[in-house]
Amino acid sequence: MISQLALDPGFGAAIGSGVGAIALYAIVGLVLMVFGFYAIDWTTPGKLSTLVRGGAPNAVIVTSAGLVSMALIVVVAIWSAAGKLDEGLLSALIFGFVGIIVQVLAVRLLEWVTRLDIGSLIESDRFAPASVVVAAAHVALGLVVAVAIS
Repeated sequence: MISQLALDPGFGAAIGSGVGAIALYAIVGLVLMVFGFYAIDWTTPGKLSTLVRGGAPNAVIVTSAGLVSMALIVVVAIWSAAGKLDEGLLSALIFGFVGIIVQVLAVRLLEWVTRLDIGSLIESDRFAPASVVVAAAHVALGLVVAVAIS
């Protein structure tokens, strides 16, 4: 006997709906990541994008850690966005924006408490171990904010 392969009647619609949801969440994620980068850049002394393009090692380390921490926040905001697609997208966007703002404020507060001169640190052409402390603070606080979202 030869059996036929048959798909459920709603298979195509489910695939189309899923692909659409992926695309929409990807757009929300991209918007949040861009916002997160500019939030880090705006609140950090010096122009991070210029310093990173110029190869300033400490700026690269701090910016990279900041982006990883923002990604953690965005991923958890999207992951925890249960429900209908429109509600999920909106809650991911809201929690993502709030998470990024809280993250930036927390890192700036931690930098103030530690009395690090972030401006001089990231503008230096020489690696400074303190940049690893700032990077670790970004990632650690990103994890805390991400878990708070979930």
